[in-house]
Amino acid sequence: MTSTAGDDSTRSTLAEIAGEAGVSVSTVSKVLHDRSDVSSKTRAKVQRLLEQYGYLARNSPPTSQLRGGLIEFVINELDSPWAVELIRGAEEALHGVGMGMVVSATHGRTKLARQWLDSLATRPTRGAILVVPELTAEQHEELRRLAVPFALVAPIEEPAPGVPWVGATNWPGGFAATRHLIELGHRRVAIISGPARRLTSRARVGGYRSALEEAGLPFDEELVRYGDFTHGLAHQHALDLLRLPDRPTAVFAGSDHQALGTYRAAASLGLRIPEDLSVVGFDDLPFADWVTPRLTTVRTPLAEMTALAARMVLQLIAGDQPETTRVEVATELIVRESTCPPEAAEGGAGSEGSGNPRAEGGATG
Repeated sequence: MTSTAGDDSTRSTLAEIAGEAGVSVSTVSKVLHDRSDVSSKTRAKVQRLLEQYGYLARNSPPTSQLRGGLIEFVINELDSPWAVELIRGAEEALHGVGMGMVVSATHGRTKLARQWLDSLATRPTRGAILVVPELTAEQHEELRRLAVPFALVAPIEEPAPGVPWVGATNWPGGFAATRHLIELGHRRVAIISGPARRLTSRARVGGYRSALEEAGLPFDEELVRYGDFTHGLAHQHALDLLRLPDRPTAVFAGSDHQALGTYRAAASLGLRIPEDLSVVGFDDLPFADWVTPRLTTVRTPLAEMTALAARMVLQLIAGDQPETTRVEVATELIVRESTCPPEAAEGGAGSEGSGNPRAEGGATG
């Protein structure tokens, strides 16, 4: 008979599980009660031990319903650290319940997306995690017809009511990044965002704009560029911005890859980062801590997003509805070495009315 959570033997067993997992008893209890404030890696490790000891986390589907079969993980592109982090989060969550995962890349091509849907009937697919810009009505209907439960991650638009999806707090992230630059004394702050039609891009630009308004600074369309979250187009946008007669002293890039494109543009024009140009990225991919100077960026818990999407799909497989079908994980500004107060360059941008904290004896970042 399985022990109940209130007797001495249960507390003793939880302590043994905690010891084996190398975590505290309270962490084991959080996993047991399906609390969200536990990392996906720790959760997977503890869940495996809970199963071995005869426990199941509250609201988790019974193991017998989950063993066997595959979860499809569909993503637009595979060749980036961003994709690796997303795949890692889903794999860890699914491994914890003994579920396999198949990864497919569509590369933005309708034909490949169609081929993926056609292949579903040939595999023991139990559910799908979709990290694709958008799900067409035809694809949605096909998944429904095949009875494949799914969850979206970072969709291009807010899905229809009832469709499970996970995103990030992009507006607060954009606000925090821009406010950080303003507080350093920057008054000409540019933004290079992703595609204009994407929800994430618009939200980050919205946060940027609100931070300017809060500081009493004008929103200048000339300082706004939309790209594709890659470094190539960002490099060209950054060159255009930095060649303006009254160039920006700071750039908020909508992704870490776009920040790298900005680094390259600044170097080609002989500008130093951060002395001549401050740069903030978005995502906090591993290389953000490796480049020189180390990149100030907005951390997006990518692995946590896909782990949450995986748990939504597992609940649907078990015939349960997630408590909420819309989840946004918190972003966090990580300040490193690519931002500082603007230099009062001779005749350069930002020297007039820049509010330079360094010149005024304020914080130097």
